Amino acid sequence: MHRFWEKVIKPIIIAAQPQSIVEIGSLTGLNTFKLLDYCQQTGARCTVIDPASQFDTELLQDYYGENFQMLRELSLEAMPKLDAYDMILVDGDHNWYTVYHELKQVERMARETGVFPIVLLHDVDWPYGRRDMYYYPESIPQEYRKPNAKQGMLPGNAGLLPLGGFNGSVSNAVLEHGDRNGVLTAVEDFLRETAFDLTWHELHACNGLGILMPADAPALRMLPYILSTSGM
Repeated sequence: MHRFWEKVIKPIIIAAQPQSIVEIGSLTGLNTFKLLDYCQQTGARCTVIDPASQFDTELLQDYYGENFQMLRELSLEAMPKLDAYDMILVDGDHNWYTVYHELKQVERMARETGVFPIVLLHDVDWPYGRRDMYYYPESIPQEYRKPNAKQGMLPGNAGLLPLGGFNGSVSNAVLEHGDRNGVLTAVEDFLRETAFDLTWHELHACNGLGILMPADAPALRMLPYILSTSGM
């Protein structure tokens, strides 16, 4: 998601001025460090959720202090414990079950506070827009877990490759498309059900970025300009 920082994420943050940010999935921290710099400069707070982050969280805690909170848990375990937040970046486990229920957790928080946050979701395009990926297959209830294998993918190929291809080191659904399969499918299913008045926008670059925000969000006025100047 860090590839969207300068042209999309940073301008949205400047427009929205969130005071509490949640990031799901941090990996090496390339996006996390930028979020924390913003929080340090403005007095905001960033809560990072990742059971296997690849950076020194103690060092970051020492440097950023109260601006930083780290939760080393799966997102669906951590989210019910969160206080209210203004923005959430979703880039964790790229499968229908996890993303759909992450959005339901966002909705639960919004019902309690009366305000739906800005939501940014990575991987709404190929390869995981319409195909599940599982970092921890055993964490997904069996009835929602697609047949999967650690094999790679190619655009236009609905199956998996016996050798080579993209991202064969993780567990990918054997088949692309179909019900309850993929990140974008999870978003669409959520939007069909929610009672909140939300707007949905997609950027088709770098595996896709989805932007979900309330129809009356002040930042929405800047979004057409941000998207038109992103060059993505």
